[in-house]
Amino acid sequence: MGKKEKFLGFIFLAILYMYPLPIVAQQWGEYTLYSISNSTNAYLIDTNGTTYHTWTFPSTAKTGYSSYLMPGGTLVRTVAKTGNSLSGGGMTGRVQKVDYNGTVIWDYTHSSASYCLHHDICPLPNGNVLMISYEVKTAANATQAGSSQNIVMWSEKIIEVQPTGATTGNIVWEWHLWDHLCQNVNSTKDNYVTSIVQNPQLININYKNTKDWIHMNGIDYNATLNQIVVSSHNLNEVWVIDHSTTTAEAASHSGGNSGKGGDILYRWGNPTAYGASGTTIFNVVHDAHWIPYDCPRGGSLAAFNNKGGTGSKTAIDIFNPPLNVYNYDLILGSAYTPSASNWRHTSTSSTTNEGNSQLLPNGNLLVCIAMSGYMYEIDSNQNILWTKTVTGTVAQAFRYTRDYVLGTMSVTANASNPAICSGDSTQLNATATTAGTYTYSWTSNPAGFTSALQNPFVTPTINTTYTVTMSDGTNSANSSVNIIVNQLPTTPVITLIGNVLSSTSAAAYQWYLNNAIIPGATSQNYIPLQNGNYQVIITNAGGCKSTLSAVYAVSNTGITMLQNQSFTLYPNPTDGIINIKDINEYNDFIVMVIDITGKKCFEKANEKQIDLSTLDNGMYFLEIFSQNRKVYSTKISLNK
Repeated sequence: MGKKEKFLGFIFLAILYMYPLPIVAQQWGEYTLYSISNSTNAYLIDTNGTTYHTWTFPSTAKTGYSSYLMPGGTLVRTVAKTGNSLSGGGMTGRVQKVDYNGTVIWDYTHSSASYCLHHDICPLPNGNVLMISYEVKTAANATQAGSSQNIVMWSEKIIEVQPTGATTGNIVWEWHLWDHLCQNVNSTKDNYVTSIVQNPQLININYKNTKDWIHMNGIDYNATLNQIVVSSHNLNEVWVIDHSTTTAEAASHSGGNSGKGGDILYRWGNPTAYGASGTTIFNVVHDAHWIPYDCPRGGSLAAFNNKGGTGSKTAIDIFNPPLNVYNYDLILGSAYTPSASNWRHTSTSSTTNEGNSQLLPNGNLLVCIAMSGYMYEIDSNQNILWTKTVTGTVAQAFRYTRDYVLGTMSVTANASNPAICSGDSTQLNATATTAGTYTYSWTSNPAGFTSALQNPFVTPTINTTYTVTMSDGTNSANSSVNIIVNQLPTTPVITLIGNVLSSTSAAAYQWYLNNAIIPGATSQNYIPLQNGNYQVIITNAGGCKSTLSAVYAVSNTGITMLQNQSFTLYPNPTDGIINIKDINEYNDFIVMVIDITGKKCFEKANEKQIDLSTLDNGMYFLEIFSQNRKVYSTKISLNK
């Protein structure tokens, strides 16, 4: 992307801040995803509150915290791993990808005595996953870093994991909070600065002197800015960091689009955490995220303010950061703007922990009051349009469209055999290209056929088009298949020409003797080798077979001499050369050799010695014609 395109992109973001997209008061989307903490199910429910789809997990893979859907219905979820060395609220240790049908396609573990995944994740457009992880620091580490307390501290890191196998992944990028600390209590230790407020890009290690002093719980990614936002429960802040860095740059204070490496680019919610004056907005914060650009207030940041609303109720705060290309404006020594949220929704309910919100493209807001299992949707005037309450804690809930979950509904109609012969049947097939529960309705042209089966059988008598309509009760899709009906050929007639049986002309033939197939007898003509009842079936150009012909009875296959002629033929059997003797009385004659299928293999005029060495071994018929009539016929055996 060039500088001009980037500049225009930021102008677009600014316009969104000033002129939000139009909003309307109606429900948005079809399905809400939620899962109950420490449970073995995840659910998609429709806007009537009816369960549309369920994922079921084993007891060893209970829901940890987050569950997200990727386009096409793949669930990306955190798992509460059993046997973690670290323990505490929101501890997970595992991440899974599970397809729509419930098959686990990736199961990744990141847990040890010194680190463990916890709380939220963020699936990325490239298929990788951003994950929050604790990172244990010893008391000695903490003291050397400038902590005023000699205690074990759980720091934080963010890793980006690229799936490489069923249970494996490469950490392709990482950021460590421990690389971006400051302190002003001990000049002999690491990270010393003379002023905390003059270094808002760094985290004051002494702001909270407890083991779990940060407690990240929400993470999101902005692909346009290539930045990450996280929320810190214990510091009551959200932070923005640069994701365009290398891992080495992320450990430093320079590099990346921002030029600031892995330092904090923007922080909001509690100015006292970096020594600035101003109002503390958050009273326990979760779910830091960007508002998508296709929504009103797109590009703004949002967070779940658990106890920060009126009367300590839960509030959703949306605020516009002072974005300046890839950085954020700040008068050093002051708090980051805005001084208060630009928009707030205060719920009538509250949850002291967890929870999330989602601003929808039509301006509605989905809210999840986690600990009471209460989910609801409000319009832009904050009127409640939809509610759902379940038993248990629901850390997060998200609304999706049907097409996002299942893909654009479509169906493909085909047939087991699209070209059939008159009187035959074929099976129609309707194949949904997206997962879901559907009904099917078939009709035909010409009219006369209907069916509610997905894959019915049909027996058309003429060319027919069959159309299926697939429906999920709200949406529908159509597809058609044409069935070609080829007519059967007329029953063949057998005639005898000399001692050769000949069939009515067709595309293919099969001869029978006494109701049994004669192997290899697939030509129009056939020379009978034994007495019996001969029949033939023919196949036309459409591939349709006739019925068996009438029987042609043969009873004189032993006759080899015609017209009382006594020619001598030798040697027989032969290895190729055959001599004909005693044929002098015929001045003009033709010698013809025919194979057992009736195919002419040799023809010469007035030759008393013929060479059959180019033919295959086997039985043949030699016939002599004079004055347009057959005067001699006998069998010969070729054995080279």
